[in-house]
Amino acid sequence: MENHSPQTEPHKEHLEIVEARKILDVKWSNLDDSKFREFCMNNAKIHDVCATGVKISDANLSDLEIEGAQLGGAYIHNIGMPPKGHPNYDPAIKQRPLKFENCDLNSSTITDCNLSNVSITDCNLSNVSITDCNLTGMTINGILVEDLLKAYNV
Repeated sequence: MENHSPQTEPHKEHLEIVEARKILDVKWSNLDDSKFREFCMNNAKIHDVCATGVKISDANLSDLEIEGAQLGGAYIHNIGMPPKGHPNYDPAIKQRPLKFENCDLNSSTITDCNLSNVSITDCNLSNVSITDCNLTGMTINGILVEDLLKAYNV
C-alpha cells in the first residue's frame, strides 16, 4: 500500500454506522483497529491494502478472489460447509471447489483436510507437509497420490 498520508497526522475520529445502507468510497485512510460486525459487503472492491493481522470469522466468502497478495504466515482453518451438529448443517449441500493458481505453497502445512479429488498441476510443493488428510482421488500432475503412496509402501 502506498503511503498517501498528508504532512500532519489527522485526528482520530470514531464513526459508528448502525442499521444503514451506505456506499463508502474510502481512499488514503487509516482504518486501524476498526470493527465490522454483522454487515453485508457484497461486490466490494478492495485494492492496494495493508491488512496485516485481520481476522475474518463466521463469514460467507463465496466467490472471493484474492490476487497479488502476500499471505505469509496466514492461518486458514475450519473452511467449508457447516459440520454435523451445527445449526446450519445440511448433508445435501456440498461446497463448490476452491481454486489456487500460480501460488507458492512451499513449506506449507496441510492438516486434517479433505483433499479428495483435488488436482494439483505445475505447483512448487517443496517441503509441503500433508498430514491426516483424505487423499482419495487426489492427483499430482495427473498421477493418483494413492498410487504413489502404494509404490512407496506408505
